[in-house]
Amino acid sequence: MYIEQAFKGLYDWWRYIVGVLIIFCFWQIIGMIPLGLAVAYKMIRYGGDPAISSTQDIMLLLGSNLFLFVMLIAFSVGLIGVFITSKYLHQLPIKNLTTVRKKIDWSRFWFTFVLWGIISVSFIFIDYFIYPEEFQWNFQLKPFLILCAVGIVLIPIQTSFEEYFFRGYLMQGFGMIFKNRWTPLLITSVGFGLMHLANPEVEQLGYVIMIYYIGTGFFLGIMTLMDDGLELALGFHAANNLFTALLVSADWTAFQTHSIFKDLSDPTEMGFMEIFVPVFIVFPALLFVFSKKYKWTNWKEKLTGKLVEPEIENNINLNSYDAEL
Repeated sequence: MYIEQAFKGLYDWWRYIVGVLIIFCFWQIIGMIPLGLAVAYKMIRYGGDPAISSTQDIMLLLGSNLFLFVMLIAFSVGLIGVFITSKYLHQLPIKNLTTVRKKIDWSRFWFTFVLWGIISVSFIFIDYFIYPEEFQWNFQLKPFLILCAVGIVLIPIQTSFEEYFFRGYLMQGFGMIFKNRWTPLLITSVGFGLMHLANPEVEQLGYVIMIYYIGTGFFLGIMTLMDDGLELALGFHAANNLFTALLVSADWTAFQTHSIFKDLSDPTEMGFMEIFVPVFIVFPALLFVFSKKYKWTNWKEKLTGKLVEPEIENNINLNSYDAEL
C-alpha cells in the first residue's frame, strides 16, 4: 500500500523532521529569492514606496503576471527540495514517493485532469449564464497569452509541490511515526487547510471557507490512500488551479490574474453552493466514480488500518543505521 512505500527507504523519525526543515528552506528561503530580486529591481528602476506591507502592494508593483511567475518559482524550488530530501535523506526514489505501481500511471493523471477540467469549466460557465451581472469581461490577448505560458508550465508544478509535500512526504512520514493510516490522513488534511489561512479569501469569506480547504485536503488524501498513489490527486489539483487562473479571478482571491473573466460578486454572500456543495456532494460523487473505474475495495483498512513494518525491510533499515554509525 501507498504509505508502506516509505519502508523501502530510510524512515527514522528524525529524518522527517530534518526533511521538513530542508524543504522549508528550499520553499520559503531559496524559492523566495527571485521575488525579492524582482521587487528590488522594480523599486530601483522605477521607484516605489519602500514601505511595502502586503502581498497586494507587491503585486501592484510587479504586475500580476510577473508576480505570479516569481511566486510559482518558489513552489518549483520547493518541489526540488522534496525530491532531493526523498532521494538523499531517505534513499527513496521519486517513483516510490508517487505510487506503488511499477511506474507512474500518467493515464490516471490525465483522466482526472480532463474530468475535473470539464466539470470546473462547466460550473464557471453555468454560473456566468445564470448571473451574468456578477462577471466582467477581462480578456486582453497579450497578457492572457503570457498568463497561459506561465500557468501551463508552472501551476502544475506548484500543485505538484503541495501534493508531494502533503499527500506524499508528510503522509508517509506521519505513517512511519504513528504506524497507522487515519492519523496521517487527518493531520495532512487539516494541515493542508491551515496552509491556506493566509489567503485573502479567508479574510473576505471568514473561517467558514476552511471547510472547503480542509474538505479538499480530505478528498485528495482519500484518493491517494485508496488509489495507492498520487496520480489522481496530482491531476485534480493541477486542473483545479490552472483552469481557475485562466478563466476567472477576483480582487479578493489568492490568484489575481489576467483571466478571461473577473468575478464581481460580493464574497461575503458566498455560502452553501460554493463551499458546502463541492465538499459534501461533488467530492463524494467523484470518489464514487473513481472507486468504480479503478475498482477500489477494502476502504476501512486502507483509510484507518495499522501499518505493519516488514521484517526484511526492518533488517535492511537497521543495517543501514549500523553502517552509518
